[in-house]
Amino acid sequence: MDFHFSEEQNAIRELAREILEREATPERIKGAEASAGWTDQALWKTLAEANLLGVAIPEAHGGMGFGFTELCLLLEEVGRATAPLPALATLTAALPLAEFGSEAQQAAWLPKVAAGEAILTAALEDAESGDAAAPATRASAEGDGFVLDGQRRRVAFAASAAAVLVPATADDGTAIFLVDPHSDGVRLEPRVTSTGEPLFEMTLAGVRVPAEARLGGSDTDGAAAVRWLEERTLVALAALQVGVAARALEITADYAREREQFGVPIGSFQAVQHRCADAFIDVEALRWTLWRAAWRLAEGLPASREAWVAKFWAADAGARVAAATIHLHGGLGSDVDYPIHRHFLWSKALELCLGGAGPQLARLGRDMARTGPLLQESA
Repeated sequence: MDFHFSEEQNAIRELAREILEREATPERIKGAEASAGWTDQALWKTLAEANLLGVAIPEAHGGMGFGFTELCLLLEEVGRATAPLPALATLTAALPLAEFGSEAQQAAWLPKVAAGEAILTAALEDAESGDAAAPATRASAEGDGFVLDGQRRRVAFAASAAAVLVPATADDGTAIFLVDPHSDGVRLEPRVTSTGEPLFEMTLAGVRVPAEARLGGSDTDGAAAVRWLEERTLVALAALQVGVAARALEITADYAREREQFGVPIGSFQAVQHRCADAFIDVEALRWTLWRAAWRLAEGLPASREAWVAKFWAADAGARVAAATIHLHGGLGSDVDYPIHRHFLWSKALELCLGGAGPQLARLGRDMARTGPLLQESA
């Protein structure tokens, strides 16, 4: 694969960085974190006006018409800025709508996402099943629709979402349903998180949805669609982590050049240099595993293992970089008015989302035992 980006891709990165650096100020971030929705609404609107929210949405529905690589470039910049936005939840949930959704579903939701008028999210974690593509959540056919029962874990932005993508097992196999989180029978229980990002336990008890709420209709392979979405979400998480970790290391390097101890900058100490060098190596490993996985997904190639590897590095290396950068700041690392603490909290949240390093290694091990060597043949 070619790790170079096109002029258009670099332009998307530069535009996103310009907007986020200008608008995601410490004061704006603190204000958004304290708000009920944990969202900088003005920044969300600005990104929509620049059409960056539509980067991976077809032009026919108001987007830019680019793909998954460009979405990862945007998310990397969101991670650099630690901007409190529903970007990961909404923009990854829009992907299966663009890929598998019916014409009516695409027309109903994709223009709203591109315009910043609708928040979407996906409930990928089932409270009982360990396999997202074989959920314990049930969808029973009733009349001209379905009745959903089950429990989903850690659903981001569920209370402010216009729709939640819920995988469920129907009589004819796995399906994904678009569920209004404020429907009768839906209970949302908020969970406290270190970043403040709104996460909810979502219980569905006799929730009625019409037949047209089934993503793509009965002809769509729901299990394949869930795996498709899960792989892209794992890699999108890694994209955020690349931005978080790279910026945390930049902040730390600047601090080490300026902070003096015993009359010299602490960056002149060999122990500090080695710690920063190790963090740099981790960031680069995280970066290249991300882009290998993103490239394969963008090209439509099998990428399950690459997605797991990218998420493993996002969890494992991301945690090391977070620990090193906050440690090298000493007591200043615990000052909530200084930005490094926010990168640490984001890194820990991204480490654990959809499974930390251990679960990703377990997936790889099971796959190796079933199908053979770890490395896939490159296309």
